Amino acid sequence: MKISLIIPCYNEELSLNPLYEELKRVSKEMSSYEFEYIFIDDGSKDKTLSIIKDFALNDERVKYISFSKNFGKEAAMYAGFCNSTGDYSAVMDADMQDPPSLLPQMIEILQTGDYDSVATRRVSRKGEPPIRSFFANMFYRIFRRATNVSIVSGARDFRLMKREMVDAIVQMCEHNRFSKGIFGWIGFKTYWLPFKNVERVAGQSKWSFWKLFKYSLDGISAFSDSALKIPYFFGGLSACASIAPLSYLIYSSVKYGFWLGNTAIASSLLLFTLLIVSTFAFLSLGILGSYVSKTYNEVKNRPHYIVAQTNKKDVVKK
Repeated sequence: MKISLIIPCYNEELSLNPLYEELKRVSKEMSSYEFEYIFIDDGSKDKTLSIIKDFALNDERVKYISFSKNFGKEAAMYAGFCNSTGDYSAVMDADMQDPPSLLPQMIEILQTGDYDSVATRRVSRKGEPPIRSFFANMFYRIFRRATNVSIVSGARDFRLMKREMVDAIVQMCEHNRFSKGIFGWIGFKTYWLPFKNVERVAGQSKWSFWKLFKYSLDGISAFSDSALKIPYFFGGLSACASIAPLSYLIYSSVKYGFWLGNTAIASSLLLFTLLIVSTFAFLSLGILGSYVSKTYNEVKNRPHYIVAQTNKKDVVKK
C-alpha cells in the first residue's frame, strides 16, 4: 500500500529540513507502507526549490512540481491531488503545523474500513492572536449556516484520504477553489481527529488577516448563493426606512405647504433617505459583481497552474 504526501510550499526554506527529517522518521515507523513525498513549489522566491532538489537527489521518494509563479495554495493542493499515485493521499503544510506524527494514527483509523478519510481539527489556538481566533470561529458558523456543506470549527486541510475520495476531488475542477468546502461537499465518511495547536517550526505565516478574510468570502461565495438574496433584504429595509421621512414630507406639504414648513428638516430627511437607498444599491451591485467576476474566471478556463520544473514523469497539468 502506498501513501502520497502532498506538501504545498511557498518560501519555506527554513521549515523544509525539519519537516523532511520528521517525514523520514515517520515513514520508517510505518515501514509496511510505501511513501512518496510530492512537494509543490508555489513559485517560491527563496531557496525552497533548491532544497527540495537536494532531497530528490538522495531520495527517490521525493517528487517536486515547481510552478512558473505563485498560483496560490489551492492550486498547489489541486496539483498534488492530480499527481498523487498512492492508495492513500494526505495534504499537509510545510511549516509542521500539521504534525506528521499523526499519520500512524490516521492510517490505523482508515484501516478499520469505517471511514473514507481522517481529517484533523484544532481544539485550541494557542499562539494565535485572540482577534484572529474569534473571526475564524465566526467564519465556520457563518459558513455552515450559509451553505449545505458540513465543516467543523478548527478544521485543517491536513487529512488522509482513500483513493476514491482523491479521485472525486480531482473531478471538482473549478478555478475558484475552497478545499475545505470541497472536502465536505463530495461527501464520504470522515473521522475528525482533534489535536492541540502546533506553532510553526520556523519562519512566518504567509496568511495575513486580509488574505484570510478574502479567502473566507471566496469560500462562502463558492458554495452558496445566499449573498445574491441580500439585495431583496436591503430593498425591503430601505423601503421601510423611507416610510417615516416620506410620510413627514407629505404631512408637512399638506398642512403647511412645502415652502412654508421646516425645509431644513425636510431636506435632511430626504437626504438621509437617498443615502440609505444608494448605500444598499452599491452594496448590492458589489455582491453581484463578485459572482459575475467568478463566473468570468471560470468561463476563461485557464489552467489552474503552469509547471516550470519537475522530476515527475507524466506530470498532470490542469
